[in-house]
Amino acid sequence: MDTEAVLREMLDREAIRDLSRRYAMGIDLRDWGMYRSIFTDEIEADFSSWSGGEPMTLPGDAWVEGVKRLSGFQGTQHMIGPYAIDFDGPDKATSVAYMYAQHFLPNDKGDSFLWIGGHYTNEAVRVSSGWKFKKVKLTVTWTIGNRHIFDLANERWAASGGQG
Repeated sequence: MDTEAVLREMLDREAIRDLSRRYAMGIDLRDWGMYRSIFTDEIEADFSSWSGGEPMTLPGDAWVEGVKRLSGFQGTQHMIGPYAIDFDGPDKATSVAYMYAQHFLPNDKGDSFLWIGGHYTNEAVRVSSGWKFKKVKLTVTWTIGNRHIFDLANERWAASGGQG
């Protein structure tokens, strides 16, 4: 591989890792513009290992609107990495990375925390503005804590008028 190709691959790998960092930070900082910026106009999402159901295809805007419900938590922290990135040609790659997410919501119905561990398998594609996620898949391998706080966070989010 020539020097230019090596440099291009290194830059592409860093851009794809940055998508995951902005994924986590966008949620935790409630920066929905940042979060939206990492997705193509239409995405495939598979969170069935967490919530059941089937994988779905939907507009990126609709995905972000649904994720905004996490604003109902008092705080979240998503940690992602390390990364394994495999390219399928110059404009498509699959990134697999471990994930660990903490969710915090004080309440009188049980533990105030839920921790989730597993990994993301995400497909990135190069578009005119750079790399974006086209597919996101969460595989949950373990949880500790009060899963019910997701319902409480949804209630809190709805009571705020969907602000977040």
